[in-house]
Amino acid sequence: MSVERALTAFAGFMVLLSVALTVWVHPNWVWLTVFVGANLFQQSFTGFCPARIFLRKVFKLKTERELAQSNQ
Repeated sequence: MSVERALTAFAGFMVLLSVALTVWVHPNWVWLTVFVGANLFQQSFTGFCPARIFLRKVFKLKTERELAQSNQ
């Protein structure tokens, strides 16, 4: 799995988790949803995402470009 796909899956999971926590635990969990959305928004402009750094270092995931180059 590439880091881009893992990042998309992680963001989707965090949104679903935060909505579930908002509904079943406490309404203030909505701020986690806001944080995830804001992070996705700023990442679309800057290209910087802390979760991407984490996924690359901890899980040793490669980018789509790196995977394509290694398959040649």
